[in-house]
Order: sequence, then structure tokens, then C-alpha cells
Amino acid sequence: MQNSKNDDFVVPQAPQLDRAVIDEWLSHFPELSGLDDPVWQQVLDSARPVEIPAGTTVFRDGDGCQNYMFVMEGSVRVQKMAENGREIVLYRVNAGEACILTTSCLLSHQRYPAEGITETDVRAISIPVGKFDEGVAGSAGFRAFVFSSYGRRIADLILLVEDVAFGRMDIRLGQYLLDTANTSGEIAQTHQAMAAELGTAREVVSRQLKEFERRGWLMLGRGVIQIADEDALKQHLSTPL
Repeated sequence: MQNSKNDDFVVPQAPQLDRAVIDEWLSHFPELSGLDDPVWQQVLDSARPVEIPAGTTVFRDGDGCQNYMFVMEGSVRVQKMAENGREIVLYRVNAGEACILTTSCLLSHQRYPAEGITETDVRAISIPVGKFDEGVAGSAGFRAFVFSSYGRRIADLILLVEDVAFGRMDIRLGQYLLDTANTSGEIAQTHQAMAAELGTAREVVSRQLKEFERRGWLMLGRGVIQIADEDALKQHLSTPL
């Protein structure tokens, strides 16, 4: 794994986890809390705590995967960048989750096809690839956890593909604005950031926002969008033209 300055990010040589950290870890991943087989115990013994600052590139497109991480605190944004500079946010890994691309790369022995960047400071538990392989092969409980979490994320990605491929941009953008607005109805995001979240071009987002403004639903400012008529925007989402 690497950080944003292209230096290698290395899991620190920390001592084994103490009981308090193990209990905190398993509280975020209750499916693992009842495991007691010998192979799982070896996985547990290999686990090490990791703290990653916000803004760190945890993995890049083309990197090999050396560790499997359980996020306990914070958020990692996983995104794909095209050659023309366009990007799409695939998903986020939050507390109580593991990364589907990491799982896929470890199971298939392939390299990462996207990049992961910490949006906040992240605390996680890391296990080395060798112990991950042993756990999947020898611990039925750990294997069930890995494939269950993998399956849930695959379902989420299928929904994203359907949304990007078949969803109307005005409906998707309107719903995104409602979902991300603060209690005052403000969205402090750039048009480029919204385009990345929605898997489209910045020009498409800007054009649609101007149309919403023309209809009186929004007020566009520098670096901030204000929802001016929430009811009308919701009405459009429920009965689009």
C-alpha cells in the first residue's frame, strides 16, 4: 500500500493486539466474535493495528494487495479514474466493513483495478495476505464472513451499475442533493466532486444544476448550493416529466 506522496505505506511492526483492542474490533464485526477454531486464532494472532491519516492513498490502480483490513473508524473512498480524467466513486468502506476490491484481489491474486483514499483519519486492523489465505482455507467461520461481506458489496455494485447505466441524471442528481444537504439545505461540494459521485462529466452536472436553478429549486453560489424549494424538487423526483 502507498500514501499520497508515493512512499510505501507499511503496516507497522506493532505488538499483538491486547484484549481491549480485540474486543473493540470484534464489536464492529460481530460475525467474527464467536469464532474459536485454531486457524482463526492464528489469524487473530497475526492481526496488527493500523492508523492512516486522512488524504492517504491506501492503494493505487495496479498495486498488488498485501493485507486485508477491517475498518474500525473512519472512511475510505474507492474510486476509478479513466484515462481522460473522469472518475467515479465506486463505494466507501466505513467502520464495520472490509473492502470488496481487496477481497477480490486476494482471492484471485490480481492487482487492484482502482484506488482507495482515506477521507478521514482511519483506524483499522490488518492481517497479512498469508494469514488471510490460511483463514479462508482453514476456518469455516472466517470464510463465511469473507464471502458474506463480499456478496453484500457485489450487490451494491450491481445497483450502482444499474443506476449509472439506466438512471436519469436529473433524478439521480436531485436525489443526491437531497441526501447530502445539511439541515439548512446547503451542499458544500464542487460540481466535479458531484460528477465523480454520480459517474458522469462535470459539464453534465453543471448543466443540470443550472436547469434546477432556472426552475427556482436551487440557488448556486461559489462552492455551495442552496436548496431553495425542497418540496418542488421532491415533487419532480416522484413525478418526473
